[in-house]
Amino acid sequence: FAAEGPVFCSGHDLKELSSEDDVKHHSQVFEICAEVMTLIQKLPVPVIAKVNGLATAAGCQLVASCDIAVASEKSQFATPGVNIGLFCSTPAVALGRSLPRKVALEMLFTGEPLSAQEALMHGLVSKVVPEDKLEEETMKISHKICKSSKSILALGKATFYRQMTQDLDTAYRMTTQVMVDNLTLRDGQEGIEAFIQKRKPVWSH
Repeated sequence: FAAEGPVFCSGHDLKELSSEDDVKHHSQVFEICAEVMTLIQKLPVPVIAKVNGLATAAGCQLVASCDIAVASEKSQFATPGVNIGLFCSTPAVALGRSLPRKVALEMLFTGEPLSAQEALMHGLVSKVVPEDKLEEETMKISHKICKSSKSILALGKATFYRQMTQDLDTAYRMTTQVMVDNLTLRDGQEGIEAFIQKRKPVWSH
């Protein structure tokens, strides 16, 4: 995900949330937003946010929902809904799963933005780079990912998000079985054979 201009994403259009529209319309707006955020994690490929500017409310939620986020040094992240009487409850779902609780709650209670470096320190973004290096760094990560087997990446991503909601013992039982299943995949065996034979793997995807 990327954007043009000084704002990465400012979230919902508040004109859509006025009393001129009914509760059914408001419900639909938030349900569609939640569906988009959850679909990002269900996609079989990694999703990268390339952030160059301000990401607020649902825009901040979008960054937190992506698998990887690369930000320019000028980027900022905020959930300022509390300041206009609309607490960022749905963004809090993604923030609470990406940030330490007290950092997320300070953002939610005050609406004050995190700088790019603070976002990196607390785990909201993966990397912070100068603005003129943002495209290069994002594509570098993308190209590295694209060298791997698509089927293995899909399995790994799905498993990662599944185990995050489980207790430690259940997570290890489930991922142990996934490792075994991984070995039965064509690309699982190709990767091991290529490593042993000191050659580049030829993925079937």
